[in-house]
Amino acid sequence: MDDQELALEVISRLKKEYPDTVCTLDYDEAWKLLVSVRLAAQCTDARVNVVVQELFSKYPNIEALAAASPEEIESIVHPCGLGKSKARDISACMRMLRDRFGGRVPDDFDDLLSLPGVGRKSANLIVGDVFGKPAIVTDTHCIRLSNRIGLVHNIKEPRKVEMALRKIVPPEEGNDLCHRLVDHGRKICTARTKKPFCSECCLNDICEKNAWGL
Repeated sequence: MDDQELALEVISRLKKEYPDTVCTLDYDEAWKLLVSVRLAAQCTDARVNVVVQELFSKYPNIEALAAASPEEIESIVHPCGLGKSKARDISACMRMLRDRFGGRVPDDFDDLLSLPGVGRKSANLIVGDVFGKPAIVTDTHCIRLSNRIGLVHNIKEPRKVEMALRKIVPPEEGNDLCHRLVDHGRKICTARTKKPFCSECCLNDICEKNAWGL
């Protein structure tokens, strides 16, 4: 099968395997997801979900968090690692939301990219999860599994993986596919075990690397 046919088959099988996939960062407002995804860099989603409870309790809206100093934010978020830079970005981002966007998270991709600390991965997550627009979130699981399965070929740069997947994945399927790749990467096609659990994989007969025995 060609790359597009493979993508459709992967989507179909992962839908059956993980029918209720969701973002693993807890949030109930767009700005909270924006904060959490910045904290998630080089940190587990589980730890972020714990740390932000105190942050959002103390600063319950954009205006409150925008008024906080980076040092105040860092004192809470430091368990996520890279506390100084993350706190600086969060502070600047909230101030820009307050001053430039009327206290709301924009739904435009380029506007999101203009926010401090927001790259393509974060912007795609926001437009996909919050606003329901076509999105490809190229986190480490997406990049690793896309190469392993054969959806892309020896591409490791996130933007290039995103662009390659956009060519073969239906726009309405991209966001959930990326969440399901995370689910599958954590449960079956793991990076932390010596070998992935190929014998238990719903993609084992169409996975490029499994077919090669790698």
